[in-house]
Amino acid sequence: MPKEKTVKSKPLLCVDDLRHNEYYGMQETLDDLYVRSKNGEVFTDLMSIVLKRENILLAYRNIKANKGSNTAGTDGLTIKDVGRLTPEEVVEKVRYILTGSEHGYRPKPVRRVEIPKPNGDMRPLGIPCIWDRLVQQCIKQVMEPICEAKFSDHSYGFRPNRSVENAIAEVYKRMQQGGLHFVVEFDIKSFFDNVDHHKLLHQIWSLGIQDDTLKSKIKRILKAPIKLPSGQLILPDKGTPQGGIISPLLANIVLNEMDHWIESNWEKNPIVRKYAVEVNSNGSENYGAGYRGMRKTKLKEMYVVRYADDFRVFCKTKAVAERTKVAITKWLQERLKLEVSPEKTRVVNAKKKYTEFLGFKIKLLKKGNKQVVRSHISDKQLKRKKQALIEQAKRIAKPRPEKGEYGEVQLYNSMVMGMQNYYQIATHVSANCAKINRSVMVVLTNRLSKQNKTRLVRTGRKLTEVERKRYGTTRLLRYVKGTNEPIYPIGYVQHKNPMNKKRSICSYTAEGRTMIHDNLRINTKLMLELMKQPLYDRSSEYADNRISLYSAQWGKCAVTGKEFTTTEEIHCHHIVPRENGGTDKYGNLILVLESIHKLIHAKTEGAVKKYMLICNLDKERLKKLNELRVHAGNAEIA
Repeated sequence: MPKEKTVKSKPLLCVDDLRHNEYYGMQETLDDLYVRSKNGEVFTDLMSIVLKRENILLAYRNIKANKGSNTAGTDGLTIKDVGRLTPEEVVEKVRYILTGSEHGYRPKPVRRVEIPKPNGDMRPLGIPCIWDRLVQQCIKQVMEPICEAKFSDHSYGFRPNRSVENAIAEVYKRMQQGGLHFVVEFDIKSFFDNVDHHKLLHQIWSLGIQDDTLKSKIKRILKAPIKLPSGQLILPDKGTPQGGIISPLLANIVLNEMDHWIESNWEKNPIVRKYAVEVNSNGSENYGAGYRGMRKTKLKEMYVVRYADDFRVFCKTKAVAERTKVAITKWLQERLKLEVSPEKTRVVNAKKKYTEFLGFKIKLLKKGNKQVVRSHISDKQLKRKKQALIEQAKRIAKPRPEKGEYGEVQLYNSMVMGMQNYYQIATHVSANCAKINRSVMVVLTNRLSKQNKTRLVRTGRKLTEVERKRYGTTRLLRYVKGTNEPIYPIGYVQHKNPMNKKRSICSYTAEGRTMIHDNLRINTKLMLELMKQPLYDRSSEYADNRISLYSAQWGKCAVTGKEFTTTEEIHCHHIVPRENGGTDKYGNLILVLESIHKLIHAKTEGAVKKYMLICNLDKERLKKLNELRVHAGNAEIA
């Protein structure tokens, strides 16, 4: 069977959710929800947006981009099964699931799996069926802009345009610039398993999401049966299963109330407005004068930094930190019915001891007249990462049959880059990684040696541009003799200052998006017409990839380079024909003009001459055409 071939001239412009909103014409609708939520409006008819054709197809696209979509739920189906249906069948199926059933929406049982935690315990994950994941994604897309307008600036986990790097940057700022060196480390006991359903639904209502029908769907999602590995079904009365698409958003809704309560004690305390409020150059309000005045009162100065259910509170004195610990613990118990772990919740003086957060350990050291941040990979994570790399190094020497040596080297290199990318914001990351490098290289040198000759050499294949920029100048780089593949040096990493979250960046305003990406420089009106065009017997995968191709090809024919002007002249060609085993995958599709498409498939001399006259191709374009003709099983045109 012929192999599908990816055409080199089709780099995907952007694959994130934000660009997807534009592909399916949902950005304006989501922007409107965000602005209205900012203005304090309530929403009583959100289901009409949830059930929009564009929103459902956007949900399919966003799930398809997620690797987890290929994991089956209790019904054994994956996103591939959804992708085989036509777009209209997908839309009708989702609408029927949510509104057409006699008994209303009833999610299928969630498959419970256990995955190991770093400490050796097991973490339960819930895997909903693929159609229920599609339903959750439809709801999440509509709820997110409303919630984003109300969420705290100090929450960083599972939110658009926010990251671990932004959270660590704020930690550095609070400790180093703010002088808040007493850190209250909180640990909520089994947070995702103990979320109170009634309280959560009330919090959703308080955010302005007051659509009773939508509320009932969310309630059904929370109450979905859980199927244990033994086959037993349990009905949850609390908790949001980790693994559900909507669970991170619901978790942020639960703890958003806590974020704002902590802010109200100091940062957003009404007293601050009794003082003169200045306006910064970027238009934001400066409460500096208010804070200076408030420090003369008995109010407790505190700031929270939260990433999902992991959060830290920063205070100036030990007394304030101890009172804050007690107050927040009591507030969580009384308001959210959540308990903190007494053993893991503590106050740390960061001038004397390291405080830990998100896999980093952070301390303040005196440097001249200032206190500066010093940070490392945490001890637990350092041990865990070191062991993982050593185990993978052993697999390079003794590869698994399904991967081979090349596959094991690729996996090792991806682990190295992933670790370096995450921990490079630690000030002493180089020292930490140098220790790992020594241990790993001992294993590699010993295991790849034979008769006192090592297979680790200093020369190998030509590095890619990315590899050259990152590792091209270090003497630590080694290659595996035979495959000539480079072994990325874990010890070669430089510290990078973490970036703060820019207030102006926002996925739901035109101005905020200019700092994320450029506007699409294509005919977006024609792209949306293409998206809405009925395809009847074509699959959803085909329809979705067609939109990606239109953007990736800049709205132009892949052979002639001419800009498309109508949907009728846009033909989506299978590089390897379907009758020869070709699929609807992105790499097997290409957009061409109608006349080019006919020329690709032309078999008679008369047809070839006719369309050659119409197309008038030069040598370069004829070469592209002939490549497509050969894949289609036709002879080249001289």
